Amino acid sequence: MRVAVIGGGGWGTALACLLDSAGHQARVWVRREVLARKIEKTRENTDYLPGVRLPETLHFTPELSEAVSGAEVLVIAVPSHAVRSIASTLGALLTTTPLLVSTSKGIEQDSLQTMSGALTEALPPRFAHKIAVLSGPSFAAEVARGLPTAVTVAARDQAIARRIQTLFSAPTFRVYTTTDVIGAEIGGAVKNVIALAAGVSDGLGYGYNARAALITRGMAEVVRLATRLGAHPQTLSGLSGIGDLILTCTSDLSRNRTVGIRLGRGESLEAIQRTMATIAEGIRNCRSILDLARRLAVDMPIVEQIYALVYSGKPPTQVVADLLARQTKAEFPPGAN
Repeated sequence: MRVAVIGGGGWGTALACLLDSAGHQARVWVRREVLARKIEKTRENTDYLPGVRLPETLHFTPELSEAVSGAEVLVIAVPSHAVRSIASTLGALLTTTPLLVSTSKGIEQDSLQTMSGALTEALPPRFAHKIAVLSGPSFAAEVARGLPTAVTVAARDQAIARRIQTLFSAPTFRVYTTTDVIGAEIGGAVKNVIALAAGVSDGLGYGYNARAALITRGMAEVVRLATRLGAHPQTLSGLSGIGDLILTCTSDLSRNRTVGIRLGRGESLEAIQRTMATIAEGIRNCRSILDLARRLAVDMPIVEQIYALVYSGKPPTQVVADLLARQTKAEFPPGAN
């Protein structure tokens, strides 16, 4: 199939490599012209995926119209805050109606929409039933190197999910399907904030017990928000839920955990951001997720404390202390299975 990958960061580049290896024709839109020309010439994305040799058959371009020309599928791989604007541009540009696969993870700040919600609002109505979501435990560097990975594709139309499953399936890339789009998206968005908290704990030297507790109680917050929005609890026990959460909270490859570690060690957010090519999505999304939780009256104390750390300058030791000092209660509400 002819596929346009919208976004030349690490994840977009890795997915383009995967699609190329599966025999598809992939073009990658790179926002910065200098970077696009550099990748096209050197066959390496040194800014976001250094050390990975890119196939000669992959084409990188700064021209969006060139990237999407004739594409049967568009893979959206831009940061969450850029999804709506790129969708608006695509809506005005496209004369056909290709399938869209969102791989961005987050909650939009002003609208508090998921990424599929932002795409639906920004694109012409004819795209509403052509949107799928790809999520799960998957670091770009490992996917690009062909290391074994399993993910989930979610679409309200099972037939669309299966088409995207077939598109991405490869010997080392296993794809499952679900129709629970909101569950897959909330799992992918909230896990970044919980990973910040796990990193803060690690940066403070609080050990494995504390990290395990944060992951487990963080999962409870994911489930509360997702089910309040209509997700199926079983989705959160899968790859796009607990799978993605474990990976992001425990790996040294996780940007969110890395930022959390550095915050826990006392570095300022401004100093951390100056040394990183890409911002950790949890920094931006802890605000929008907390706003959404408050709108829905969902209790998310870990998200609330990370927001206070990031945006109010609360000391990391106090963040953990306040979480531990919360009123004691049953682990599961009365009547819960």
